[in-house]
Amino acid sequence: MKYFLLFIKKTLRFVLKPLSFVPAIFVMYMIFHLSAQDGMTSSQLSYKVSTKIVTTADHILEKDFSPEQIKYYANSIHYYVRKLGHVTEYFILAVSVAFPLYVYRVRGFSLMLVAGLFCVAFAGLDEYHQSFVAGRGPSKRDVAIDSIGIFTGIILVRIVGWTGRMTIFRPLSNRSVH
Repeated sequence: MKYFLLFIKKTLRFVLKPLSFVPAIFVMYMIFHLSAQDGMTSSQLSYKVSTKIVTTADHILEKDFSPEQIKYYANSIHYYVRKLGHVTEYFILAVSVAFPLYVYRVRGFSLMLVAGLFCVAFAGLDEYHQSFVAGRGPSKRDVAIDSIGIFTGIILVRIVGWTGRMTIFRPLSNRSVH
């Protein structure tokens, strides 16, 4: 029975570990899909988010903004909402790339290097892809903004992974943790 359970455990690990990259593939697809939107559609989407933020703040703060004030404030934050969208989507990509690498024992500086280079390269390719989309264009600044999300995500994975190894999963480890 003991050997059977060990066999099941190893088989599950063998099958499930490669599947840990599926979220990263999904996130890359979503980023590519959003980048394939023409400039007008992309801008309208982020403007809707800006408007939703302003109307939610208006409701919470009970300011009773007029439609003109909502439009004014939405226009005021629109640029920042777009850039925060970049940071957020690449943060999610970095976490979904770095976590499986961490599971495969890529840690420390190697994790920063491998996951970071992969995600920054994807950001660069995504900007290049936008050069073929109507109303869009490549931007080195956007890659730099994406990199903020990327390295924040990787650092979070390192912190959570290290903390987990030192606390929750330490009793389950067969070997000492350095």
